[in-house]
Amino acid sequence: MNRIALIGSGGAGKSTLAMELGKILGIEVWHLDAILWKPNWVLTPREEQKQIQSQLVSKGSWIIDGNYQSTLDMRLEQADTIIFLDMPRTLCLYRVLKRRLMYHNRSRPDMQKDCKEKIDWQFLKWIWDFPKRRRPQMQHKLADLTMDKQIITLKSPKEVKRFLADIRDRL
Repeated sequence: MNRIALIGSGGAGKSTLAMELGKILGIEVWHLDAILWKPNWVLTPREEQKQIQSQLVSKGSWIIDGNYQSTLDMRLEQADTIIFLDMPRTLCLYRVLKRRLMYHNRSRPDMQKDCKEKIDWQFLKWIWDFPKRRRPQMQHKLADLTMDKQIITLKSPKEVKRFLADIRDRL
């Protein structure tokens, strides 16, 4: 595992898992939210997003967390390991609401400095709709990947803990 793409719903735990894996494996972690959102929640233009991610995936090793559908294929093609956090939507919603309370009026560690934590109905709806709308798209993309990729689907916090323990045991 040298090039790891982490995908899944908002609130699934992508950033937390990315940071843990980075510590264990000694691989640099890149949070797409922190890179692609400029201060005050201004999204980087799509062409610039592609350039940034093209530079990231050309590195020898990386952990990148985030979905960003328009550039997902680029990361999936270059990754040797894809981890899909397929968590229950109620857990994802709970975590997003908890995160909002924890980081009220400030930016969380995996975000751009001047992007104070916020929630809107559109984001909550995206999380709620993820299992029916986004999950099938992601599963289809993963099924189409070449056999040389390691694809790991984790469906619960227990599975994530077990996965991390297994990696620690192998090192």
